[in-house]
Amino acid sequence: MVELGKPFIIFLLELRSSLKSLGFTLAVTTLALFWGSGQLLAALQSHLGEKLYFFSVAGPFLAHVKLSFFGAVYVLMPLCMYILWKAIGKPFAVTGKRLFWFVFATCVLFYSGTVFCYMITLPLGIRFLLSFQTHDLQAVISISRFVDFVTLFVLAFGVVFELPVFMVFSAQVGAISRKTYEKNRRYAVLVIAVLAAVLTPTPDLFNMFLMGLPLYLLYESGILLIRLLHLDTPKTSE
Repeated sequence: MVELGKPFIIFLLELRSSLKSLGFTLAVTTLALFWGSGQLLAALQSHLGEKLYFFSVAGPFLAHVKLSFFGAVYVLMPLCMYILWKAIGKPFAVTGKRLFWFVFATCVLFYSGTVFCYMITLPLGIRFLLSFQTHDLQAVISISRFVDFVTLFVLAFGVVFELPVFMVFSAQVGAISRKTYEKNRRYAVLVIAVLAAVLTPTPDLFNMFLMGLPLYLLYESGILLIRLLHLDTPKTSE
């Protein structure tokens, strides 16, 4: 327990030392992006093709604040990943070039996931959900709910696309071997299904499939990367 707890304590201490500066940077960036949140909302609304409505006086303002914060997180993701990986890697002496490549790969996959979602999954998901409209059943979509739907959907895709990097890291530090990932595919499928159900803003099977399928392919790509990089953890005991 002590051996397991020590890296976790080091991780928390390293993370805590950077959270204040990160919080300040996020706040300043959110404030700066607030003035351009109208253009961001228009870009997102182009996928909807419908008017947005608000049902409280503060609704539009709060929606723009959420969008600004989302934009700040998106822009500052390299900094967030650097802080996270620096904290994760410190107990395992992951520094220098190794740290750089983990941060770089994570950011590339995050942005790839968000672009994939914005360009492909989000339009398909919105089109599918709005296809249930009829002459007597028309959508009245609040700006608050729409912003929550889009930002959570996009960020969720960005986060889950980082799966192969964390799989490679776990194999490199000897935490989980490639064989363990291979033997537990059935459980991975179950976990992926649960994650898809939790992270997608709507519970319909179509959106769950749009997230679950790429996530499973990323799981398999993580196994392949571990094999190609020769990071298999040798068995110490049965």
